Amino acid sequence: MASRAALAGAVLLGTLLWTGLPGVPGGTVAFATSPAMEAVEVAAPAPAATAAVAVEEAREKATEGSGYREVTESAETFPDHGDLKATLRAVTLVPNRGYTPLQVTVHNTGGQPRPVRLSIHSQGRVVERSLQLAPRERTVTWLLLPADLQSGTLQMDSPGMDTAAHGFYLDGYRGARVMVLGDVKAFEKATGLSRTAENTEPLVATRFVEPRIAPRELAAYAGYDAVLVAVPPDQVPDDVWAVLETFAVSGGRLVLDQPPANPRLRFPLLQDPRAELSPYGFGFVRQFRDCRTQTPGCGIHLWEDTERSPAVVVPAGPPPRWERNDLLSDGRLPLLASARAPVGRFLLLIFLFSLAVGPGGWMLARRKGPLAVLIAVPTLAALTCLGLVAWSVLVDGFSVHAARYSLTLLDRERSRAVTVGLNAWYANLAEDGVRMPASSVLLASTAPEDPPRLLDWTNGLAVKNSFLPSRSYREWGEVAVIPSRARLTARKADGGVQVQNALGAPLQGGTLKLDGKLWTLPELADGAEGLATPRDGEDDSLAVFHDEARRRFPGAVTALGDALAEGTFVARLGGRGFTPTAVMDVELEAAQHLVRGQVEEARR
Repeated sequence: MASRAALAGAVLLGTLLWTGLPGVPGGTVAFATSPAMEAVEVAAPAPAATAAVAVEEAREKATEGSGYREVTESAETFPDHGDLKATLRAVTLVPNRGYTPLQVTVHNTGGQPRPVRLSIHSQGRVVERSLQLAPRERTVTWLLLPADLQSGTLQMDSPGMDTAAHGFYLDGYRGARVMVLGDVKAFEKATGLSRTAENTEPLVATRFVEPRIAPRELAAYAGYDAVLVAVPPDQVPDDVWAVLETFAVSGGRLVLDQPPANPRLRFPLLQDPRAELSPYGFGFVRQFRDCRTQTPGCGIHLWEDTERSPAVVVPAGPPPRWERNDLLSDGRLPLLASARAPVGRFLLLIFLFSLAVGPGGWMLARRKGPLAVLIAVPTLAALTCLGLVAWSVLVDGFSVHAARYSLTLLDRERSRAVTVGLNAWYANLAEDGVRMPASSVLLASTAPEDPPRLLDWTNGLAVKNSFLPSRSYREWGEVAVIPSRARLTARKADGGVQVQNALGAPLQGGTLKLDGKLWTLPELADGAEGLATPRDGEDDSLAVFHDEARRRFPGAVTALGDALAEGTFVARLGGRGFTPTAVMDVELEAAQHLVRGQVEEARR
């Protein structure tokens, strides 16, 4: 039976890889899946005539003996401290990246309002949130712990009361991880999956959250491989629906077991509201419809969604400490030239210093005697050091150096910009803080070095200490959905199309499709107008995007690479981009931003 399952798994992998899954190229691929499938190597596509049959057979075999793993959360109550009672839901499923949302319930049993500070202490880092509880108020809040931490101590402080503390551990499962809005019964009914037996690897691991109290921050969802809504639409609050839509459009995989009667009311960018799988911004939305009547059911689709595409942005981390060199993790190169040691200039200075103290010292000793050498060599060394310091101050200065790259989808009807960004930083002096709104996520590498020591989630995210250590190269990813009035206007003119750059940054080129023709956008300063000329061939914006930076966007570049529809454009911009950290004062060394949106036709 195992050999038949392995053969079926190989057929499924070959079919999926050669029928165009987003972000997965064809060719020879080594790939490991669930326990019902062994690691296989695919070297040739399956015949087209048998593809559908092979997929169905493989799915049936893949789910035999495979199901889901429920990560059971235990409610742990703090010892009573005066008027405050608190309960932490621990053993939470840690996501692949980003932040782990921890649910904390706080009850003020007294008759006076009371301020409360909740904080998690782990490995010298602190995550906190401040609350203001009214008399006899009971509230549910969420603390977002960086995903590289899997244990800590939760503390509750309030004026006039002793500090209450409770330790906890999280579940570090390393397979596909899904957050489910709903309970176990609703999940099993939606997917047809059952709990796996012990010592059996599941298709997915699940974490269950009650929709009514689900998090309202985008960062709480962004790290999970998929989010499944397993309850009727009316059981999900409107503000939670808004966050889920933001999660999908910014690169998440959202699955709806019971789609709304009119899905476009919740997801306005859907092209076909009845389609089972629809691209949605940088992510996609799946609606369980036809799979309900199929075998093995919707569970295999959920598993496929977790495997379908990588993260939208993956900042590079440092190499291991025993492999210190100019390369980053996975052999990647830094995106900032100032972050690399000027080896050539240093070798030149060392060579000149060696000449001065070697042959120069010998000549000085013959002419002036040994005493002159004893005076000249230390003096020369001191002057060289002062020269290096002066060169560092004059050339590097005390500013923060940055290289910024981003991909942006402009939603003109809703006046917002959906951006996936990557920023490379090098600070000669430490930069302590930065603030992010709740509709954005600040993503570190999977193994950060010297991460920020204090994160405050009271109003969005505030990094209050060590955002950028001094004289250290850092990369941060950003996912943000923020209000924006940026636009590109166009009107017909003699000899071409007259365009006006109102995108808020210098226009460096791009492509516009209007009246069934492609037009090349001119280089324009912000607010300037120019003439777009006819273009031969497709848009090449992705081809000229920085190759090393493009490697950091494995799951986002395809959203901008589709053929242009009528009235749409892809523009290349300079400047700081659309992410929240664009407000920081930096020395910008490099910048490339690709923006796709709907053109606004100007009136004559």
